Amino acid sequence: MKRTAVAFCLIGLVSEACSNNNESASNEEGNEGGGGSGTIEIMSNLHTPEVPEPFIEEKVEEQTGADLSINWVPDNNYNDRLNTAFSTGTLPDVVYVNFNHFNQFKDAIRDDQFWEVGPYLDEYENLSKLKDNVLDNSRVDGKLYTIYQGRPLSRQGLIYRKDWAEQLGLDGPPETTEEFFEYAKAFTEQDPDQDGQDDTIGLTDREDLVYGAFKTVSSWFGTPNDWGVQDGEIRPEFMFPEYVDTMKFFRRLHENGYINQDFPVTSKSDQQDMFKNGTAGLYVGSMGDVGTLYNDAENINPDVEYDVHNRVKGPDGEYGIWSIPGFGSLQLFPKSAVETEQELRKILDFFDKLMTRETANLISWGIKGEHYTVEDGKAVMTEDSQKFDREVKPYQSLEIGEPATNGSYQLKAEYAPKAKSEELNIDNEDFLIEDPTLTLDSETDLQKGTRLQQGINDATYNFILGELDEEGFEQAVQTWRNNGGDQIIKEYTEAYQELQ
Repeated sequence: MKRTAVAFCLIGLVSEACSNNNESASNEEGNEGGGGSGTIEIMSNLHTPEVPEPFIEEKVEEQTGADLSINWVPDNNYNDRLNTAFSTGTLPDVVYVNFNHFNQFKDAIRDDQFWEVGPYLDEYENLSKLKDNVLDNSRVDGKLYTIYQGRPLSRQGLIYRKDWAEQLGLDGPPETTEEFFEYAKAFTEQDPDQDGQDDTIGLTDREDLVYGAFKTVSSWFGTPNDWGVQDGEIRPEFMFPEYVDTMKFFRRLHENGYINQDFPVTSKSDQQDMFKNGTAGLYVGSMGDVGTLYNDAENINPDVEYDVHNRVKGPDGEYGIWSIPGFGSLQLFPKSAVETEQELRKILDFFDKLMTRETANLISWGIKGEHYTVEDGKAVMTEDSQKFDREVKPYQSLEIGEPATNGSYQLKAEYAPKAKSEELNIDNEDFLIEDPTLTLDSETDLQKGTRLQQGINDATYNFILGELDEEGFEQAVQTWRNNGGDQIIKEYTEAYQELQ
């Protein structure tokens, strides 16, 4: 489902590139990297307005012994540039791709146009530290062609008004879904801000069934993550009873006025405004949002107190939380540019050195004393944030691994709930609900999945709003199945069973 959100024209380009593979391997422009020049060419996203000054790059070269040529591509142009380079056989030695890009390259990967790196990683001191469960999330037919830039596997949880809870005598954060419901009720009905007005609600949510509240709460109920396995068959999450239980839970919240009534059409900014201005007391989403939410809320009410919490148990007494693949980007190594195993080893050696503590901190934080200092074993940025953004921030896109594997400093959070959120992200890793189709393929899902999912999303909202009953929702599921869903289930199940 998520993987179908971006299915751009690479699909059409794969076959063209396959037929031109031998020709592109000799293309002079595509061979400037790992070939005779000895320079490592990298194409990377640029998330800042300007290309950075080269002195950080020069220090990276000094510490790794590599000769780099980084092609900084503005993020909004990256897809087009990637398409063009792929179709013309001019990919550089190292290509940074996100998960959607990666899925579009799978045919080319199977056509042997990219290096398989799995057999090499154990030979390198630092690359061998990369997390197996994250590496596994990018395998193709059981083989590994990528290394990764790490991200927390799950940031999801609860941010709530701690001062409201204390005012109402609520003991600590909600530990179960029913306690969560009681919090929403109390924050709506018991005047938690003590202004004598009926002007508060429990939960604020938005028009997003994934990164809003619904998917996280659904995890608490034990719903699979997009897809689940039942009786050896891959089935979509909405065919599981826990998904229906979650809809019923949100319906109760909506019927009682404990959630903003127009949440299906509420934007993220409006959702956050309701939390910051004291309209709502519960926010479900990325726990790391607590820092920016507090900074704005404090300007409105200096006495506001937030806290974060993750372990909310479902009706079965268990806690679970949905996870992402665990990477922000993946690195692929095209054979059209990297022609020999010797060249590949040279590039892997560079990335291995990039994961040393000294160099990982250089590309993450810059130069100690100039861009950051260290307090309590964590990085503290200097006051000149513009200098950091201009000179260092672009290089963060080159990071390999994550602090747990490359030894880089984490940012010191001055706000206690923000620091706590980072700890809870790590705690979440013991309770992950993973998507079993992450490395599987379904051509029908690629072609029809996004459109079919929209019908399920509409039915979910309509059920919560009381405009559709359970039988009506089942009819929507049947429509999904009749229009291609059963074929998607068949394709994913066959792919899953081949790997068992």
